[in-house]
Amino acid sequence: MSLRAAVLGHPIGHSKSPVLHRAAYARLGADIAYTAIDVTEELLPGFMRQVRHQSGWRGLSVTMPLKTAMLAHVDEVRGIARTLGVVNTVTFEGEGDAARAVGSNTDVAGIVNALRHAGTGDAPSAVILGGGGTAASAVAALKELGAGSVRVHVRDPARTGDVRAAADSLGVNVDIRPLTEAARPAAGADVVISTLPPRAADGLASEIAALKTRTPGVLLDVAYDPWPSLIASVWQAAGGTVVPGLEMLLYQAVEQVRLFTRRGGDVNAAVIDVMCASVGLPRRAL
Repeated sequence: MSLRAAVLGHPIGHSKSPVLHRAAYARLGADIAYTAIDVTEELLPGFMRQVRHQSGWRGLSVTMPLKTAMLAHVDEVRGIARTLGVVNTVTFEGEGDAARAVGSNTDVAGIVNALRHAGTGDAPSAVILGGGGTAASAVAALKELGAGSVRVHVRDPARTGDVRAAADSLGVNVDIRPLTEAARPAAGADVVISTLPPRAADGLASEIAALKTRTPGVLLDVAYDPWPSLIASVWQAAGGTVVPGLEMLLYQAVEQVRLFTRRGGDVNAAVIDVMCASVGLPRRAL
């Protein structure tokens, strides 16, 4: 039986997930075809009904704008995804009419691993840019790294439900402020995680550059196309460490590969090496 997996989202043409997953499956000798499928929120219910009647599906990677919408289309939500209400991974257990769709979240692990590889220490002072589903995952990741409070700067304070709910459920104190007030706090933080769309942080980047101060911390910019982003360039020029969003994508994909292949222990350093090479990402040592 032919096995399948895919990344879903809209738009989806820029996604590097197919390259990463295919490299891993080739290294593992796993016969899983992985594609990118453009699916909007409106089309998601019909797509999931269709998938449930097709055999061979191992998993789905879920990207924007579907991470919250997917909650209504799985039979069970596990782990941190249940706490956050944010699903970026669907796996299928069983076959035929007995098959169950299980939602989980590998974004948190992706953020944690990317920041740890960049040298982030325990209990960092932290700033998150953006207030949506990925920001909720960022709150959980920072909690895992020991942060008890986080500043969150957003473009629209009315659209912060995901990040507020995540903070409440995890016991993390959040201070939500406008994005227009982010420059100085961000420049002085140990960790900054930008969950903003491509180019949405350009104005903030200009404000940070105008401060003419060092940026001693680590910036993880989740957006990876185009790269480098303006904020990443400004940050690095001011002496800070930059973690590209592609690195977070890599580490969350590693967890998905473990789930989709059902061969967790086989997804080792050699597999991660070929995944890095497939997208031109330097391999950081722990």
